[in-house]
This record gives sequence, C-alpha cells and structure tokens, in this order.
Amino acid sequence: MISQRKIWFGWSLLIMSSLLFGLNASTTKAMVLAGFSPSFIVPFRSTATAVLALIVVLATSPGSLKIAPRQLLPMAVFGVVGVALMQWSYTNAVSRLPVGISLLIEYTSAIWVPLVNWLIFNRSARRQLWLGVAIAMIGLVLVSSLWNASLDALGLLFAAMTAVFVTVYFLLAERIQATRDLWSTLFYSMSFSAVFWWLINPPSAGSLPDLNRVFNLGGNLTQTSVTGWVALAWLAVFGSFLPMAFNYLAIRHIDSNSMGLGSISEVVFAFAFGWLWLRESVTGIQLLGSVFVIAGIVVAQLSTRLGRDLVND
Repeated sequence: MISQRKIWFGWSLLIMSSLLFGLNASTTKAMVLAGFSPSFIVPFRSTATAVLALIVVLATSPGSLKIAPRQLLPMAVFGVVGVALMQWSYTNAVSRLPVGISLLIEYTSAIWVPLVNWLIFNRSARRQLWLGVAIAMIGLVLVSSLWNASLDALGLLFAAMTAVFVTVYFLLAERIQATRDLWSTLFYSMSFSAVFWWLINPPSAGSLPDLNRVFNLGGNLTQTSVTGWVALAWLAVFGSFLPMAFNYLAIRHIDSNSMGLGSISEVVFAFAFGWLWLRESVTGIQLLGSVFVIAGIVVAQLSTRLGRDLVND
C-alpha cells in the first residue's frame, strides 16, 4: 500500500509538472511571436525529451532499455495517441478557440478518467473525488469565462478530441509504468511521438529557426533578450523534459483518477504566467475560478487521505 508521504510526494510532483506546463504556454507563445514555427516546436519538444531521457537511461540503467515485443504496441499507442495526437489536437483547438475554453474542454478528462476506470476496469471512485471534480470544473468555467466566448465548431471538435487523448494518456501511463521504470518509459513514449511527428508533419526548411537570432521575450520581459539557442534549451529542459518527467513520476505515487483532476491546476498556472509575463488580462471572476480549481484539488487529495486512513485503521 502506498504510504501517505508518497501520496503527498506524488501530488507535489504533479503540481510542479502543471506549473512548468503552465509556464511553457507563455514560453511557446513568446517563441511563436518571435518567429518560431509551431510545426518545428511540437516535434522538437518530443525529440528533445526523448534524447534527454535516453541520456539518463544510459547513465543509470542501460539494461532497462530492453522491451518485450508485447509491450511495443501499448507503448506506441501511448506515444502516438497519448502524446503526439494530444499535442496535435490541442494545437488545433487553441488556434480556433480561446485558450481557456480549450483547456476547459480538455480537462473534462478529470471526469472521463474515473468514469472509464469505473465502467471498464471496475474501479469505483470515492464520493469525495467526484465532489473535487465538480468544484474544480466550476472553477474552470469561471477561469475560461465561457459565456464571453465565440465558439468555433471545428475548434470544439478538436478540444473534445484532446480530452479523449488526455484520458488515454493517463490511463495508459498508469498501466505501463506498473511494469516499466520511469526513464525508459519516457524515452520510448516520446520517441514514438517524435517519429510520428517527423514522418507525418516534417517541418519545412523555411520553418527552421535562426538559432543565432536575438529576440526579446515580450510583455513585462521586453527588456530581456535571448538567442534562439537559449530559447530552445529552455524549451527542451523546462518546457518538455522536466514537466514530463515529473508527470510520469507522479503517476507512480497517485492513481490516474487523481492525476486527471490534479492536472487541472495547469489552467491556473497558464493564466497566472500569461498575466505576469505577457500582460494578458485577468478578471476578478477568473481569480475566483482559480480558487475553486485549487479547492477542488485539495478536496480530492483530502478524500484520498481519508480513504487510505480508513483502510489503514
């Protein structure tokens, strides 16, 4: 049985992952505005993460690279559907919908994950977890200001697809890591994602960035300038490798139901960094929504603790 300390450690890792992913939303936007093509950034993130994970594997446990033939298909589905297609559908969703609306629909996965676990894998969710989901989803509605949005039908379809792919991601990540170590799982899944992207949508010569070009970070960081090399290095480590590693490690300590809920915190961080860095406006209603999101996560975590304490008693 997982100790309470490990559960809190898992939640801490998940929140740190969400924080870095939230920061990466502003990082990516600043890079795109500076001339980096999305068709380059998306496969670069998967490739960089796979390479860094391989370095860690070779330095710590090269023997873990062995993979049984029966594990290849689930790993390929995980990398292509759970990572590559999720990035693709999300990119298309945010290009047609406000970011808040896209994230709101994406994180309905917090509902679909426990529902699939219940209907298919016969794993019931505690009543308190559903209460946490409800509170957090109310917060997402407020954060996204749904009533002010002009919604594109195709954008809604892409956002719904993202929710499906994120659900697949959490369900497969939990099951695959039950039999494999963190770093080899990260390497193989991101490798499948990278290969998929380079084959399906290779960047054109015109989309390759000038890495020696100096550009400012915009918004409140207009006075700060970096080279393309520095931007890509930051994107590789802090926008891709570390948040993915924290996410994969977190799911070794908390279940997929809680992972789906806790990841909603990424929305709050994305709005916060957008306000602090890019000067994007944040209303009082959105701040109230952020409080609801955090409250929902706390309720879910406390329910997990209470449930385990009852079992231990």
